[in-house]
Amino acid sequence: MLTPALDRLFQRLWADFTQINPQANTIRQLLEGRGETIINDHIAFRTFDDPRVNIDVIARPFVAEGYEAREVYRFEQKKLDARHFEFNHPSAPKIFISELNLSGFSTGLQNTVATLLDQIPQSALEDPEFCAIGRPWQLTYGDYEALARESEYAGWMAAFGFRANHFTVLVNSLKTVKSLKELNELVKEAGFPLNTEGGEIKGGPQDFLEQSSTLASEVAVSFADGTFRIPGCYQEFARRYPLPDGTLFSGFVTKSADKIFQSTDRRS
Repeated sequence: MLTPALDRLFQRLWADFTQINPQANTIRQLLEGRGETIINDHIAFRTFDDPRVNIDVIARPFVAEGYEAREVYRFEQKKLDARHFEFNHPSAPKIFISELNLSGFSTGLQNTVATLLDQIPQSALEDPEFCAIGRPWQLTYGDYEALARESEYAGWMAAFGFRANHFTVLVNSLKTVKSLKELNELVKEAGFPLNTEGGEIKGGPQDFLEQSSTLASEVAVSFADGTFRIPGCYQEFARRYPLPDGTLFSGFVTKSADKIFQSTDRRS
């Protein structure tokens, strides 16, 4: 079972996530209205590879409560590294943390990110639940746009900071929905468009994992020079398949996750 500290942290993360992504509560209510009990497959976080805020820092509260590091992933085009963590209980969500490799970008982007990170108070850096502190800096909308032009991921991080980027419904746990395709149709009928990069469903039984996600809804975000609407967080859905030994695949598929990242991209 989850420790009290993990249970409290997950509740904190969910409450913050649904403030930025109200569609998640609507989707949950839709499924619970059918008699479903939602199990989270994984929760994802984003960060930079600066040692003050890197994967190890975001993972800190989870590792302290018993989570263990598993696979490492590399996204060459987006210049990202990632790792996932697992807890020794089947109902506990996996934790997926990615970080942007700053050295792969322009001096301008690196300097802007450094300016943001230098604003973080020492007390925040020492917070055991740093992964949930939100955005601990100020920036202009122009800085956000400049970052996003070079890296959508960097733009999102600058605007939203440290919080859950998405939660994920485990399709395997659903009783009234037989496939990810069927769940996708329910979500679209409820009025939520899906990320179609690489197809609505990324992966398949041959990968031991299928994934889909909503597009992040635009939300009002406060910048130093005003409030602007930009894509926030999104809801993911995952169906896992058994490996030849009969155990469910517990990792992630890089080519699919690469497309899922684009759920927060700006749209014209």
